[in-house]
Amino acid sequence: MEEKGLLIVHTGDGKGKTTAALGLAMRAWGDGLRVLILQFIKGGWTYGELSTITALKEINGKIDVRQCGLGFTKKGDRDEAEHRAAAKKALELAEREIESGKWDLIILDEINYAVKFSLISEEELLSLVEKRPAALHLVCTGRDALPSLIDRADLVTEMHLVKHPYQKGIKAQKGIEF
Repeated sequence: MEEKGLLIVHTGDGKGKTTAALGLAMRAWGDGLRVLILQFIKGGWTYGELSTITALKEINGKIDVRQCGLGFTKKGDRDEAEHRAAAKKALELAEREIESGKWDLIILDEINYAVKFSLISEEELLSLVEKRPAALHLVCTGRDALPSLIDRADLVTEMHLVKHPYQKGIKAQKGIEF
C-alpha cells in the first residue's frame, strides 16, 4: 500500500482543535513517526503540553514543539507589526521544515488564526501547503479555516461549541484549557 501524507484541518468555534492535533501527535510519536509542532500564536507562556513533549523528546528525539508567536494578538503590549514579523518568521521556519524531509507529521498550530488576523496571507498559506512532500502529514488548526484550505484538505473536523464553562464565568483551568 502506498503511503500518502494527509492534509488535515481542525477548525470551528469549539474547544479541542489543538488538543486533537496534539493527540494525533502522541499517536504518531508512539508509532515511531517524527513529529514537529509549530505554534503560530502561542509564545511566552508555559503550557502543559510543552512539558509532555519535552519529556517525550528526551526519550528518542522524534518530537519537537516550537513556540513561534508572541501570544494573543489582541492582548498585551505588542503591536501588530511585531506579531506580523513573528508570523512571517514562523512561516519561513515551516517552509524549511516541510521541505527538510526530517518529519513525518508537522502540525501548524493556530495557523488559521494567523491568516484570520492578516499576519500571513491566504496565498502564503496555500503556497506552503503546496510545498508539502507527498508522504508528509500536515495539520492546520485554528478557527475560521479558509474555504480554499478546506477544499485542499483530505480530512476536516469542525469543533462545534455547544457549551463552555467560560459562559458561566468559569476561568480557564490549568491542565484542561492550557
